[in-house]
Amino acid sequence: MVTHPGSTPPTQLNSPPGPRRVCVVGAGLVGALAAIYLAQRGWQVEVYDTRPDLRDPETATQAKNSQRSINLALSVRGLSALRATGLGLEEQVMQLAIPMRGRMIHDRWGRQTGQAYGVFGQCINSVDRAALTVELVNAAEQFENVNFHFDHTLRSCNLDDRQAVFLDRTTGSEVVVETDWIVGADGAYSVCRRQLMRKTRVDYSQVYIKHGYCELTLPPIVTASGKPQYAMDPHHLHIWPRHTFMMIALPNPDCSFTCTLFMPFEKFGELTTREELLAFFDCYFPDAVPLIGVDRLVTDYFRNPKGSLMSLKCHPYHYEDRLVIVGDAAHSMVPFYGQGMNCGFEDVEILFSILDQHGVTAIRTPGEKGTTDTRLQNALACYTETRHPDAVAICDLAMYNYIEMRSSVVSWRYLIRKKLEDQFHRWFPEIIIPLYTMVSFTQTPYHLAVLQAARQTQWLKRGIWVTVLGLAALVGFGFRKNLGR
Repeated sequence: MVTHPGSTPPTQLNSPPGPRRVCVVGAGLVGALAAIYLAQRGWQVEVYDTRPDLRDPETATQAKNSQRSINLALSVRGLSALRATGLGLEEQVMQLAIPMRGRMIHDRWGRQTGQAYGVFGQCINSVDRAALTVELVNAAEQFENVNFHFDHTLRSCNLDDRQAVFLDRTTGSEVVVETDWIVGADGAYSVCRRQLMRKTRVDYSQVYIKHGYCELTLPPIVTASGKPQYAMDPHHLHIWPRHTFMMIALPNPDCSFTCTLFMPFEKFGELTTREELLAFFDCYFPDAVPLIGVDRLVTDYFRNPKGSLMSLKCHPYHYEDRLVIVGDAAHSMVPFYGQGMNCGFEDVEILFSILDQHGVTAIRTPGEKGTTDTRLQNALACYTETRHPDAVAICDLAMYNYIEMRSSVVSWRYLIRKKLEDQFHRWFPEIIIPLYTMVSFTQTPYHLAVLQAARQTQWLKRGIWVTVLGLAALVGFGFRKNLGR
């Protein structure tokens, strides 16, 4: 058995008193935040990740060059989870963020139309994934009871014996880690989830959509003084909706925009030459071509990978008191509602509020020798049942929102509905709340937001019919009155 310097030796796991040990699999956004929550509650936290340390300059360069990261949109739920740490993470992260007040719709002739996210000036925040991850890892590493182990790939879990087996990619050796329980935050292709499926009956569904994505870069404009400037308004999420495909652009602190082209894979397959690509962009995104630059566009499109997008749901999220999965490991969604990270952060906040409510502590009781912690087991079961309806709801909403972003935002029906709903929200802010507002700017559970939106749709339909019938009656009354003269 191999152990790591600074880690609690396995022989101490059954030696009271002292903190119990938890293994966090995944040092990404959700895993790093979970490590902070655990450390604050006194657990001995060992975090393992298959990737190299992102804070290493060479690793950071490789990650940047991979061009596979869709920019993040941080909103109320994610900010709440950061704030709950009490470490000032919300303020630190917001220094890296660029507020976006709404969507900026680009039509095929280059005309732009703004659509505000909220009637009261609400914003979502564009954040670089790598920069935010580094902030959270640094914050977690400030705790003496947290250790990070990068370049370690999870191979298997023996949950009955409370062990996890990793491959140390730098040495090729196998590392056996003894732990009281495991938090699986290892993403959409989670090994922890596969291990969970070996131990209990897990309902599981995975759907790839027919659309893929390719990342492009829209560079800053360099002024005569050498100072970079944004080529477009940085306080909007820019969208080029084209019904069956679309492109979006989110601002970065260096005055560039990260553009993402979403299209069916068949369409990607049709654009195989420089001429075909430029003809396509000249037809559908003519205003973007001079901003991106012809050479950069061609280079980015043919060099950068074409990523897949999937929606994943499963149930349950835990096994006894030994394993729980959070974030994309439990519910991976397509990125079109901007809630993937926010949902994962909210997972952590809700999980630990439930653990606190159940009185789960990191202190090992005298005489305890790996026995079942019924409080932890009950808390994890409660977490599964509490969180699952919301995870299903946001996965479905994210799928639906792709239709809205690429098509509905230019539909006159959508625009009329939005104006009506926004007006009613101004008049009755506590009664009529647009679905997007509930999802992005409140902490209303996702599934309750969906139910509330469905009720509001019925109210709006009835209100519209009453209005139409009332106007028709007035017109008819006026017509008859004129005939009677």
